[in-house]
This record gives sequence, C-alpha cells and structure tokens, in this order.
Amino acid sequence: MIIDTHAHYDDEQFDTDREALLSDMEAGGIGLIVNAGSTVESWGKIQKLTERWPFVYGAVGIHPDEAGTLDEERMAEMERLLDLEKIVAVGEIGLDYYWDKESHELQKKWFIRQLELARAKNMPVIIHSREAAADTMEIMKEHARGMRAVIHCYSYSPEMACEYVKMGYYIGVGGVVTFKNAKKLKQVVEAIPLSSIVLETDCPYLAPEPYRGKRNSSLYLPYVAEKIAEIKGVTLEEVIRRTEENARALYVLPV
Repeated sequence: MIIDTHAHYDDEQFDTDREALLSDMEAGGIGLIVNAGSTVESWGKIQKLTERWPFVYGAVGIHPDEAGTLDEERMAEMERLLDLEKIVAVGEIGLDYYWDKESHELQKKWFIRQLELARAKNMPVIIHSREAAADTMEIMKEHARGMRAVIHCYSYSPEMACEYVKMGYYIGVGGVVTFKNAKKLKQVVEAIPLSSIVLETDCPYLAPEPYRGKRNSSLYLPYVAEKIAEIKGVTLEEVIRRTEENARALYVLPV
C-alpha cells in the first residue's frame, strides 16, 4: 500500500470536501496517512482526524515559522498529546530561513527543545529545513544522533542527502520530483538507496505533475512513486513496497 508520511488535512483548504476526499483514499490505493502538525491550533484538529479515520495517524510539533508561539505550557500540552496512541511523531519541526518569520536563535531554541522532547519519548521527528542547510545539519548531529527522523520535503544537495542517510535518517520525496526543473531532487533520488526514501505529499501544497499549481492530495502519490521508479530503474510495485516498509519503520506503524 501507499503511505503518505506527511500531509496537512487539517488545513482550511480541505474544509469544503475533507470527508469526501478521505473517504476515497482506500479506493485510490492509499493505505495510511500521517498528518503533521505545524501550529498549536492544528493539534486539536489532528487529534480529531485520527479519531475519525482509522487510517489517519498524527504528529504534533511547531513549524519554525511559528516558533514564537511556543512556551513551556504548550510544550507540556505537546508532551500530553504525544502519549495518545495514534500520535506517532514530533513534527514538523526545524529551521526556515527563507521566510525568516522568527529569529534564527529562537528557531534553534525551540527546534532543540522539541528534539529533546522526542528523544525523551523515544519518538521519531519530522524535520523541516529551508535555506538552513548547515545549521540544520549541525543541530541534527549534536541533538538527534540515533533518533528516527525524516528530512521532509528535501531540497538540498545529493551529498548532504547521503550524509543524512549515513546518520540513519529517511529522505521525504513528494510532488517536486515530478517537476521538469527539479534536477537536484532527481539527482538525490538517484544517489540514495530506495531503503532511505519515504513518500509524502505536504498536501495541500506541492502537487505533482500533471496537477502542479492545484491543491494536492494523497491520491496523487502514484505520480511521485512512478517518477521514483523511473529514476531508480525499478518497478512501481517495488517503490510502493519499499517505501511502505520505510514508513512503517520510521513511525512504528501497525501492520
């Protein structure tokens, strides 16, 4: 089955048809979905999604753009939510120097605090990193050694991807790999083993060709898997099988 390791069905873009869309997932070949958190407000919505849909699991965390909303009281709330059976990861967390909505030092502070919480809970982490390659790598080396992690929506060099793979982390690959101008990500997929790749959408964002620019959904993941199969020179079935195994290992999902 296809597992979407990173979605945002709590997003308001799904408010008009969320129920109908999620009802179509099984028929569309989508077996499990992990809905990642990004704001404090998203946490309750994610909990409800996991309670409503048997195949939806959740992650809770604060996106670096929202780092200023975190405090110890909210960290305590996050810790409580991580004890829920269907919350399987801390995320998405990390650094974002593209939008620069929060100071770099504040982003780093709460990134590290959330990594520490994940380690204390023995839970995997979903890493967001945009235009912050060196600082992300430094923090992961110092604070996340031995942890399970996925570098979500990977956008850096093949060489850095290989370094993350050596550290035991997974690389999240989504719709961008289907774009004609995504030369670097195609090189990443070529360079790293299939055993280190997980499928993701980041929906409602980053829809693959031929839906680029439109709202994304997990139902479009076969296009991503097909492109990976083409790059790796393997069958679509092999990509689906291996990425399912990887996602289950990352999140410790039930078989």
